[in-house]
Amino acid sequence: MARRPHFPGRQVLLGLFGLPLVMPVIVAVFGLAAIYGQNGIVNDLIASTGLARQQILYGLGGILIAHVFFNLPLSVRLLLLAWQTIPGESWRLASQFGMSGWQIFRLIEWPRLREVVPGVAVLVFLLCFTSFAVVLTLGGGPQNATLEVAIYQSLRLDFDIPRAVVLAILQVVLCAFLATALLSLARTAEGGATLARDAARPDRHHLGARMFDTIVLALAALFVVAPLIAVVAAGLTGPLIDVLQMPSLWQATTRSLFVGFGGGLLALLLGTALLVTTRDLKYRRWRPKLAARLELLGSLNLVVSPTVLGAGLFVLLLPFADVLGLALWLVIIVNGIIFVPYVLRTVGPRFYRVSEDHDRLCASLGIKGANRLRLVEWPAIRRPAALGLAIAGALSLGDLTAIALFGSRDTETLSLMLYRSMAAYRMDQAAVIALVLAVVCLGVFLLIERVVGGRTSS
Repeated sequence: MARRPHFPGRQVLLGLFGLPLVMPVIVAVFGLAAIYGQNGIVNDLIASTGLARQQILYGLGGILIAHVFFNLPLSVRLLLLAWQTIPGESWRLASQFGMSGWQIFRLIEWPRLREVVPGVAVLVFLLCFTSFAVVLTLGGGPQNATLEVAIYQSLRLDFDIPRAVVLAILQVVLCAFLATALLSLARTAEGGATLARDAARPDRHHLGARMFDTIVLALAALFVVAPLIAVVAAGLTGPLIDVLQMPSLWQATTRSLFVGFGGGLLALLLGTALLVTTRDLKYRRWRPKLAARLELLGSLNLVVSPTVLGAGLFVLLLPFADVLGLALWLVIIVNGIIFVPYVLRTVGPRFYRVSEDHDRLCASLGIKGANRLRLVEWPAIRRPAALGLAIAGALSLGDLTAIALFGSRDTETLSLMLYRSMAAYRMDQAAVIALVLAVVCLGVFLLIERVVGGRTSS
């Protein structure tokens, strides 16, 4: 991608690489099952050669395939940003000195990449380490269980609360230690003033590089796009009418919408409240270090996973309330807290910029509190807030982690319904449910972004 900034379909491919971010995990797992499962396309090709079908998906191999599917596109989008910071003057010098491909990577690309690779590695590591739905669905038994799944099993299956607490503490400590160790590897590259002129890479026309890039791009596109197509195709060719006539489907859809809108709204409210607090500390009380620490608290879900947070709520509320009876409300609370970082990352930059520009004016005019938020800040942050709410709402709607911990037949959402259909090997029914869940998530995302964000940018 970095070596080929212009080729037909590049922007479309980058857009498709963004879909795994908002796609419900359980839907993506179903798409992967359609490709790599026992009756999937890959096994059909193997069987056509006369060989026996292979168990590819269920077990450690399938877990790795699924996590690569989710994190390869994310890594590409993040690392491309680092490649784009390399100035054109560097490529001109590489051409003048006749650098080889290895020299270009070692002297020009790697110093830039080393700034961001540890951060991307930490993000991918934590997303994999705290993964729940993928391991629960594709684990194939206790031999492939992770700490996240072990916490769930301790609470829901064994009801061993002390063991669940110990595992949760162990997970937080391990995540924090390993994340800190990886981040310590980051180095800042030396830079200087440039004219930022565009210049082509000297290695882009080499025949070997062109062949290599074509093969890699084709394989990456096939790996990411094939499961997405499989979800749509399987849903349309399945018992669509029969499943759509099931009352339980629409009851689960209603609960999913309640959880999605509730979790997204709570994430937006918590994120905005945290931004208002840090804004006042930063610009009025002149305590930027405390403001930075408070904002960091909003990103702790990278270490404290939904299962750990849900386990804490389970243990805390068990002596006082019917935990399973409050399942949907607890799912909203867990998702609302977990997805706060998405609000901080989308709303925070614009919110702080407005504060820098208008804080003194608001102070001189006596505009504060709700009036300041309504008259000054909301018009500026409306579209970022809509994006943050849409992402948090869509992710909350399709999340399986919290509802698997608290849910039951009476509080079943679409994601839990899909998981149970797949676990019972009712794949035709699961195909339609997966398509419905994907359409509902996409619809909620687009609806929130359009209604809340409005038609015009500010």
